Amino acid sequence: MLKETETIEFKKSTAEVKAGVVSIVAMLNKHGRGEVYFGIDDHGNVLGQTIGKTTLKDVTQAVVDNTEPKVYPKVEVRQIEGKDCIVVEASGIDSPYFAYGRAHIRVGESDKGMSPQEIEVRILNRKKLLWEKEISEEKIADVNEDAVKEFMRKAKTAKRIDFDFVDVKSTLNKLDLLYKNQLTHAAEILFCDHNSMEVQAAIFAGVDKLTFLDIKSFKGNLFSLRQQAEVYVNGNIKWRADLSESRRKEIPEIPERAISEAIGNSLCHRDYTNPKGNEVAIFKDRVVIYNPGFFPDGINPEDFFTGDEKSILRNPLIAETMYKSKDIERWGSGIKRIHDECVAAGIRVEFKRLKTGFEVVFYRPKWEEGEGLEATSQKTNLKTSLKNDQKILNLIRQNSKITAEELIRATGLSLAGIKYNLNKLKKQNILKRVGPDKGGYWEVSS
Repeated sequence: MLKETETIEFKKSTAEVKAGVVSIVAMLNKHGRGEVYFGIDDHGNVLGQTIGKTTLKDVTQAVVDNTEPKVYPKVEVRQIEGKDCIVVEASGIDSPYFAYGRAHIRVGESDKGMSPQEIEVRILNRKKLLWEKEISEEKIADVNEDAVKEFMRKAKTAKRIDFDFVDVKSTLNKLDLLYKNQLTHAAEILFCDHNSMEVQAAIFAGVDKLTFLDIKSFKGNLFSLRQQAEVYVNGNIKWRADLSESRRKEIPEIPERAISEAIGNSLCHRDYTNPKGNEVAIFKDRVVIYNPGFFPDGINPEDFFTGDEKSILRNPLIAETMYKSKDIERWGSGIKRIHDECVAAGIRVEFKRLKTGFEVVFYRPKWEEGEGLEATSQKTNLKTSLKNDQKILNLIRQNSKITAEELIRATGLSLAGIKYNLNKLKKQNILKRVGPDKGGYWEVSS
């Protein structure tokens, strides 16, 4: 049974083309996409549509001529139940859209006129969308070339680009991150270490913000910020050793994939016109990932659990670039991935709209009470621990001149194990040795 929705509208024939154009605008203003079918009545009965030589052209022209900003739809004939129907598909992010001089918004299966206040909010939001393309004060020489090369390596491995790195300028140009040979704000955020971005991270003693045990402020390009935030969270949550298989397996209390998705989404979809930074907060009972970006109106986070809802991008250039390097997956799938990972691990997760932004809350399981361990084998070592590389990193943060012998005593690892983890951290550009083996010191990028 065919049915109208907030993104699908039925019209008996093209005699109702004016109402169809209004519906397209209403759906674009609500969801950024929509479809109108000519040849189907309100009850979903397929009537068919008479199609002349100029019918498709006339419908297309009606949409283009009577919308502002201009909407350029895809118009085609489609066979439905053996009858010809005309289907008009449109998408766009330039809300508010107007049809015949008025702005409308989709409410259920109806089109409602937008109030002046709603229109004003949409205009402000459109200005925020343009921020990505504005010229940055940073210069091409300020771009972190290593970050661009690493991005290219990942994007080529993911097979989401078809060109090679030659130099920074040509690469950014091909990624649409330059305007008249100047960096855009999107390029600055993605690849400049000196930018307006900041991630504040903290560990609190209890369940509120009264007493903190640690506090840090991370700076850098977007990819570096993500890595620093992930290392911070993974290095300060509980881990346990699963001995049920032949090889020891370290398991975090919150799935690494879920944390990675939450941090990546918070950086990708934040409101960059807001000077407030992103936040990572670790409490006794929960981990909170916050970003100053409002969740789209008319959509709930739960709508994405099925994977059917489409993402409305606040920062399409940044999102497209992160997609190419596989730092985010298919648009709109992040919340579903976080939800699915947590369900599989028995972890409660909450997606919260705030007056100042949006946050993902992971509730930490009480392993000491057996919570979250129901599916594990009896051979699991319930003693919680950090991963070895995170242990080493935390020890170096406390003493930058710590020796290999001191690391061996503190971690219980062999000399080979210490060397392996140090090399791993150096390859990730998290750790750097300054000076000789004797008399030198370690420098942690985060």
